[in-house]
Amino acid sequence: MKKNRFYVSIVAGMSALLLAACANLGSMQKHMDELSFTSTPNPLELHGDSVEITMSGKFPPKYFAKKVAVEATPVLVYQGGETKFKMKAYQGEKAAGNGEVVPYETGKSFSYTDRVAYTPEMATSNLEMRIYGTQGSKSKQFDPIAISPGVITTPLLMKSDDKAIYSKDRFERVTPGTTEAIVNFEYNSSAVRPAEMKDADIAALEAWFTSIQSNPKIVVKSIEFQSYASPEGEIFLNDNLATERADAGKKVLLEMFKRAKITMSYDGVFNLNPKGEDWDGFRAAMEKSNITDRDIIVRILQKTTDLNAREQEVKNISKTYLEIQKDIFPQLRRCIIRVSYNVEGYSDAELKTIATSAPATLNYEELLKAGSLVDDLGQKVAIYQAATSKENADFRATNNLGVALYQQNKVQDATTQFNKAYSMMKTPETSNNKGIITRLNGDRKGATALFNESNTNESKYNRGLVQIANGDYGSAVSGMSSYKTFNSALAKLLNKDNGGAKSDIDASGDNSAMADYLRAVIAARSNDAAAVASNLKSAVQKDSSLANKAKADLEFRNFKDALNF
Repeated sequence: MKKNRFYVSIVAGMSALLLAACANLGSMQKHMDELSFTSTPNPLELHGDSVEITMSGKFPPKYFAKKVAVEATPVLVYQGGETKFKMKAYQGEKAAGNGEVVPYETGKSFSYTDRVAYTPEMATSNLEMRIYGTQGSKSKQFDPIAISPGVITTPLLMKSDDKAIYSKDRFERVTPGTTEAIVNFEYNSSAVRPAEMKDADIAALEAWFTSIQSNPKIVVKSIEFQSYASPEGEIFLNDNLATERADAGKKVLLEMFKRAKITMSYDGVFNLNPKGEDWDGFRAAMEKSNITDRDIIVRILQKTTDLNAREQEVKNISKTYLEIQKDIFPQLRRCIIRVSYNVEGYSDAELKTIATSAPATLNYEELLKAGSLVDDLGQKVAIYQAATSKENADFRATNNLGVALYQQNKVQDATTQFNKAYSMMKTPETSNNKGIITRLNGDRKGATALFNESNTNESKYNRGLVQIANGDYGSAVSGMSSYKTFNSALAKLLNKDNGGAKSDIDASGDNSAMADYLRAVIAARSNDAAAVASNLKSAVQKDSSLANKAKADLEFRNFKDALNF
């Protein structure tokens, strides 16, 4: 806070006024330069969308003539116009009017606060006080009194560096899979019937093995021979029978390899897994069947745990048991040849090459992954456009296309994609990205709602840009805490944290002309003349237009030597 240079101290003013008390309008005007008051901030500062002024002081004893009334109006004067703050009226004890009464003998303290909407012309302006006084039929317009040299507009240095969010792909480089065939056997036998080798599932398994011989991306992890006996007869014999059927299943596969001339060896992944009597399969088959006593038999399986007792109770239902032997047991006498494998997806290098040469050959998730791998924005746009044309495309391709366009500065095209993605699905990224466009269109309230909806680190940073524009610097500092950028430094500077501002701008990696200019402002507020000079010199070397800006910038009003470009 600075005492206006046009006024002497209140003590000196009071002393002079005691020697020559003001009795009328003329004497009040004569001694105006002896009236002391303070105005803050000085110079004025842009805060949010407005400029605010606060004045305070005291009319000393025997200054304010009893029959005088005055109207005091601060006015910002700039090229081509002016903006008035609200008028404040004061009057003596015997004056007519509705102003604030100032006792003649004792004087009175006064204070004044008002704000006006900022316009760009105010950046180069002067604040003056205009006083109009009356005493009876007499009136007088006092000479304007200069108060401060204009408005500091440092908040306008803010960059539009909103953080857009790409949607994540669900690409899996390794996809597990299985394929299988079933070898069925006669009652109490492990011999493979010739007809089994001609079954469709055996033929399909043979064709699959043939196809993967030339496909190095399919890696067989295990070949299991899971075999069973139907739950009839002695348990010990059935266990042995299941073991024999596992061996028979393996022989079937080896015969298939020989017939198809498959030379690749899989010995290391064979796994014989005989299971004995298949009671679980029996129960499942019964539950799906239309056998008359189905429910009775299912209850027997549920309540009886002894396997021999189970078999006997089922046999006791003689007519039904004949149906079971005919329709259920044959499908349980089997060996399942189950192949587990991994499909190895494209490498990152392969994805990038294919996506830029033949994107239509990739599936949706592969395209999304490829888009995240390339750095060239033009290639990103092309890849994400290809992804949006896939039948199973969702909001992610549209959102990512919007981000790539936004990063190309194609804001209108990005707007179309962001709005579409948000309408397809509200997610943290689509809410954030729609919020960016909303902010750029000047709707701070709508943007804030969308950033709150997103609630990501990126959206909190973007909300901080709104808060800087609104003059809520403390909230901006808090929201931007995950980043060290030009704007996070600016927020700290505006929040009176010069050290934090310097730390952030130095950690930002931003060496642009405007970053050096901001470093100079931070130095000025820290009263570091050498740093003001060095940073302004660097800024102007990178961008010569900043020379005139610096000369007009009130941040450097006390550092004239640094402005000799």
